[in-house]
Amino acid sequence: MHRHCKSLLDAVEYLGVDFRAHVKTHKTLEGVRLQAGEAKKEVRLIVSTVAEIEYLRPLLLEFMENGRPVNILYGIPLPPSQVDRLSAIGRQLGRGTISVMIDHSSQLSHVARFTEQASFPAGVYLKVDTGYHRAGLPPSGLNKDNLVSKLMNLDNQGKINFIGLYSHSSLSYNDSTAEQAMANLEGELSGCLEALEKNARLFSSDKEITISIGASPQVTSIENLVGAESTLSEDAKSLRQTLHKVVTRKYCGFRTKLELHAGVYSLLDVQQLSTRSRAHFGDYEDEIAISVAAEVCSVYNDGERQQPEALLAVGVLGLGREPCAAYEGWGILDRNAYSPSTNNPDRRLIVKRVSQEHCIVSWGLINGHGDGDSQQCIPLQVGQTVRIFPNHACITGALYGWYYVIDSSEHGERVIDVWERADRWKVSAAS
Repeated sequence: MHRHCKSLLDAVEYLGVDFRAHVKTHKTLEGVRLQAGEAKKEVRLIVSTVAEIEYLRPLLLEFMENGRPVNILYGIPLPPSQVDRLSAIGRQLGRGTISVMIDHSSQLSHVARFTEQASFPAGVYLKVDTGYHRAGLPPSGLNKDNLVSKLMNLDNQGKINFIGLYSHSSLSYNDSTAEQAMANLEGELSGCLEALEKNARLFSSDKEITISIGASPQVTSIENLVGAESTLSEDAKSLRQTLHKVVTRKYCGFRTKLELHAGVYSLLDVQQLSTRSRAHFGDYEDEIAISVAAEVCSVYNDGERQQPEALLAVGVLGLGREPCAAYEGWGILDRNAYSPSTNNPDRRLIVKRVSQEHCIVSWGLINGHGDGDSQQCIPLQVGQTVRIFPNHACITGALYGWYYVIDSSEHGERVIDVWERADRWKVSAAS
């Protein structure tokens, strides 16, 4: 995790772009420290719930006391029910610390309500839909119901602080090469620039506009751009030139800044690794920083079933049920659990079927690779504890209240810390 956070910070520094770290994957104080790095720079974060900001408050105040400005973006179009809590934490943190995103004119009154309650204007991003269709408006429809015009009017009145355009596209989750990931990042940037171009007459010409784009696969693909021009692939050169255009030139007459955002890059998981967004990714054991420990309950190697299988004491409520494009399974076992005498150790045991609290493990094909010998014995023992790399770290992490932390440089055999998660997102009501 330390290595992933540092390599991405190094890449954005090298390329001269800004970075906003999403904390929803790990939701820990310690993880935010790694994502923010140690340089005395502004700390830009994204959260999925107001509870995450509340939980992070002591660390955010520490950053500010140490001279590091803080800005936290609430990561969905502003729900009216969360304005009171958001403005309360805004009053505690101070001016300029809270940003929101909008994609509907009805949300503007709630942003104005935040300003009244917090005593400072929220930063505002316009949410652009560049093809993923989770939230936002298409470039040609950004001014739906005069949204842009109304937004700029509020900005001129000092009731909001317009920052720029924001897109989050996870189309790259289905990628399988670095070239595809880089193309997705370039495509997302092009969509935001199209939105700016089509609505240029509506924005204030003296306003610096931030273009914020990303999801972990396409953002981590920028690590392929680090190095001398002569060493880059043609795809990497094309992406670097496109990014450079936004950073160093005016676009449609506007001063523009580029901000990348990502979250699960810090831990990675089976789905992320399957995108191969970086040219030099290692194997699951080398790259994935999160795993679930589970006990082997039984092993079926003696013809009891059509093929050998094992029963483990973890299921949907411990792993989640998030699919992965690379294979038909719900998790991949750490090969360090295999018995030393295992034939063809390059094969992978996968979680083939899941129940509520249990799962079935068998040999599987990943990205079409495997020798098809499904009759090889399962190299596990009853009572053995194994580690499972999950398909989706964000979902699996949410099933637990804390992490046991190990240091892989110490062979991963000793717990050196426990990190608590900010999982208390619900507000209960009693009658």
